[in-house]
Amino acid sequence: MLDERAKTLLKALVERYIADGQPVGSRTLSRASGLDLSPATIRNVMADLEDLGLIASPHTSAGRIPTARGYRLFVDTMLTAQPRDLGSVDQPQIHPDQPQRVIASAAQLLSSLSSFVGVVTAPRKVSVFHHIEFLRLSERRVLVILVTPEGDVQNRVILTAQDYTQSQLQEASNFLTAQYAGLSIEQVRERLKSEVDALRGEIAALMQAAVLAGSEADDSQEQVVISGERNLLTVQDFSSDMGSLRKLFDLFEQKTQLMRLLDVSSRAEGVRIYIGGESRVVPFEELSVVSAPYEVNGQIVGTLGVIGPTRMAYDRMIQIVDITSRLVTNALSTK
Repeated sequence: MLDERAKTLLKALVERYIADGQPVGSRTLSRASGLDLSPATIRNVMADLEDLGLIASPHTSAGRIPTARGYRLFVDTMLTAQPRDLGSVDQPQIHPDQPQRVIASAAQLLSSLSSFVGVVTAPRKVSVFHHIEFLRLSERRVLVILVTPEGDVQNRVILTAQDYTQSQLQEASNFLTAQYAGLSIEQVRERLKSEVDALRGEIAALMQAAVLAGSEADDSQEQVVISGERNLLTVQDFSSDMGSLRKLFDLFEQKTQLMRLLDVSSRAEGVRIYIGGESRVVPFEELSVVSAPYEVNGQIVGTLGVIGPTRMAYDRMIQIVDITSRLVTNALSTK
């Protein structure tokens, strides 16, 4: 626990470092904090904060900079987001006519307002069974055909533990379509947990294979739209370290880690902040992510956010992400 004096000095140090990008010395901190303290007292408090792992001293300077732990304490207990006018920035419009255009516009909006990287996961399109069909291709090779109510067709070839005749496959198709039509993959999976013992062996095996095929189709639909990667080339914290930049661009290229991070964000309400170095969620110590889920007709379907250096104006990023989340929700939801 920090006393009020230590909290005030830590808050002033973080805000000064975010604004200037330079290690903060005791004399600067004395002016920034507004506290009537001697330089010796301030140095003692800074030494205590350093012992707690909240600030660190770079080798090249007598000043201090925040650590990931210091940023976290600042964000959780000291941050006050001030209302700001974002309308003065030239920003792309979010049109509700096509979901894909909304997602692309949102990524551009996040990037242009933050001057960092904007990321948005496209809404997941949930697979719903309307009709299921199994076709025998050869011994123990079966083609699964899933048809959605909208007429979308998904095909998957599966390998079965036993060989089936086409008449057996047709019987299974008829039974499963009658029992599970209109349910989502997730709903079918839940029902199968309780019903699999009651189903005939071959039907249960085929149904589980169909659910697995549908789940893979769902997973392949997920995608991330990224805008503004080149903005990181001008960020002082990254531009001097080509190794860090290369790792960052690998992150954007692979997208898997981004998907994992944004999937975590989608399970929480409101704006969330992830600071690099404090957990495995954000893979780089110099990186922070400010994210929020967005909804379609009251259902969370995706996540959006800003990726930038840990030295970012968190109060402004929170507002940018929150506003964009609301814009996307309004654009995609039916009135």
